[in-house]
Amino acid sequence: MHPYHLIMNKMLKRNFAFIPIEEVITKMNNDKIQYFVIENDKPYAVKRGKRKSDINYIACQIVRMDCPLKTALDYLEEYEYLLVRDEEKKYIGYLWKESLMHDLAYELECTNAYLNTILETINESCTVIDGNQNVIYWTKGAESIFSVSGNHIIGQPITNFFKEDQLEILHTLQHGKSVYQQQHFPREDLVVMINSNPVMLNDKTIGAVVAETDITHVKKLNEELHITSEKLLNLEKQMNTNGLTYDPFTLIRGNSPQLKNVLEKVKKVAETEANILIYGESGVGKELFARAVHAIREKPEAPFVAINCGAIPSGLFESEIFGYEKGAFSGAHQKGKKGKVELARGGTLFLDEIGEMPLDMQVKILRLLQEKTFYAVGGTKEMDVDFNLVAATNRDLKQLVAEGKFREDLYYRLNVVNFTVPPLRERASDILEISNYFLYEKSIKYNRPIQGIPPEIVNILLHYQWPGNVRELGNVIERLVVFSNEGAIHVEDLPADILAAVPKAELLEVPKDLPQSNGTQLSEQLEHYEREIILQQLTSVNGNKKMCAKKLGITRATLYNRLKRLNIDV
Repeated sequence: MHPYHLIMNKMLKRNFAFIPIEEVITKMNNDKIQYFVIENDKPYAVKRGKRKSDINYIACQIVRMDCPLKTALDYLEEYEYLLVRDEEKKYIGYLWKESLMHDLAYELECTNAYLNTILETINESCTVIDGNQNVIYWTKGAESIFSVSGNHIIGQPITNFFKEDQLEILHTLQHGKSVYQQQHFPREDLVVMINSNPVMLNDKTIGAVVAETDITHVKKLNEELHITSEKLLNLEKQMNTNGLTYDPFTLIRGNSPQLKNVLEKVKKVAETEANILIYGESGVGKELFARAVHAIREKPEAPFVAINCGAIPSGLFESEIFGYEKGAFSGAHQKGKKGKVELARGGTLFLDEIGEMPLDMQVKILRLLQEKTFYAVGGTKEMDVDFNLVAATNRDLKQLVAEGKFREDLYYRLNVVNFTVPPLRERASDILEISNYFLYEKSIKYNRPIQGIPPEIVNILLHYQWPGNVRELGNVIERLVVFSNEGAIHVEDLPADILAAVPKAELLEVPKDLPQSNGTQLSEQLEHYEREIILQQLTSVNGNKKMCAKKLGITRATLYNRLKRLNIDV
C-alpha cells in the first residue's frame, strides 16, 4: 500500500451511518451523531442547527481510498467533508477538514521522529540537501569523515564548506542522475564509496541525498597489495632467469590415492590451453593446484596473477582487474595503473572464489574471455591480451546459476575442464605427512625444535574431520608449536573444539584408509604407518636420505633416528 493510503486510512472517521432521508429528523432529535444521506445521487452531511427543528444539509465529495492526499486537500477547499469508498464502492469512512489538518501535523511529527532516529542510528555518512543546496540532514558518520559538526553545517549552503568540483551531490541535484558504488575523492587524503540519488516530487528534483563509506584504508591496502604483487612477479622472473625455479608439486603434500588421482588430472589438463575450473572446500589449497597447472604449461618467465574475487569491494573490482587511465576519476594516480589482466599477459590469470564475483562484473569477464580484449577504466583504446585462465570456487556454481546469482553463459565458458581437490577428511592417510611438514616449518619459524608428533596427538589428528582442511591443520600445528616446551607438544594444547569433536571411543579405532598392521597396540599401528610413509618417500628419491628428509619436512638427524627406531635398512 502506498504511504498516502496508510495516512488516509489512519485519518478516516468511521463513526457514521447512512439513513433514509425521512428518518433524519427523528435521529437528529435523539442524538448528536453525524449522519450522511444520498439525495438525487448526491451525498450530503446532515447537521443539526441551533434549534432542534433546524436541519442543515452540507454537500460532500466522494473519493476513493487511493485518492492522492493532495487531491483530498484540494477537495477540502470546497467541501467540508469527504466520503471515502473502497475498491468495491463501499463507504468506509469520511474525512473532515479541521480534523485532517490536525492529523496531518501529527503524522509529519511522527515521520520526522522516525527519520531523525534512523539518521542518528546508522554509522555511515549521509548528507541531504534541498533545491537551494542547503544542508538539511547531516549524520554523525558525516561528522566523523569530514570533521564538520552538524550544528555548523545544517541550514547552510554545502558550498560554504566544500569546493563545488568535489561535491558529487551537486551533480546529482543539477542533473538528476543517480550514482551507485562510485569512488570519490572529496579531499586529497580521503577516498569514499558513494551512492547518490535525487529527491523527486511530482517529477521535479527538490533535493539530493548522498551516502558515503570511507574506504581510504581499503584503497591504500589495495595499492600496497598491487605494488607487492608486481614486486613478487619481478622476483619470480629473476628467480626463473637465474635458474632458481621450484616445482610447485613439492608444496602439495600427500600420497593418498585420492590425491594422486587429482594430480594425474592436473598433469593432463595442464597440457592444454583450456579454461580450468577447480572445485574444492575452503582451505584445501586450490591455489597450489592452480600454480601447478601454471608451472607445467607456461614458460618459466610467464607471470601468475591471482585475484581473490571475494576480497575486492564491488566498487573497486573493475579498476583492479582492468586498471585505469590517468584522469579516469578524481584522485586517480597521475600515471594510471595496470590491471591484473594486463599483468597476466602471456601467463596465467587465476580467479579465486569466482562464485563471489559481482553479477555486473561477470558480463565484462565473459566478454574478456570471449574476445581477449578489454578497456581500462576511463580508457578509449581497446587492448588485446592473451592469457590462460584458471578459476576456483568452494561453492556449487550450478546452484548459483539456478538461483540467478551466477551467469549461465559464464559458467559454461569457465567449465571447459574441471577437477575437485578432495577435502582432508577424505584422505586421512595424508594427514601425518602434512602435519610433519607444518611441524618442521613452524618450528623453524619460532625457533623451537620439536622432536616429533606424539602418537596420542597423531591419533586425534587422524580422527578429526577437518572442516577447514589443510589450512586448519596448519593453524593447529602452529598452535601446538607456540605452546610447546622442552621440545615437546602436548595433547592439552589442542583446540578445545577438536578435543570435543573427537569422542574417546573413536580414538581406539584406526581410520579406514590407513594401512593396517598385525599389531594390536595403537603405537604399533602408528609405527607401521610411519614406516610405510618413510619407505615410500625413500623409494621416490632412490634412497637419497637428504631429499627424503626434505620431502618429509624433517631434519636429516630426525630421519636417521626414525630409521633406527623403525629398523629400516637403507
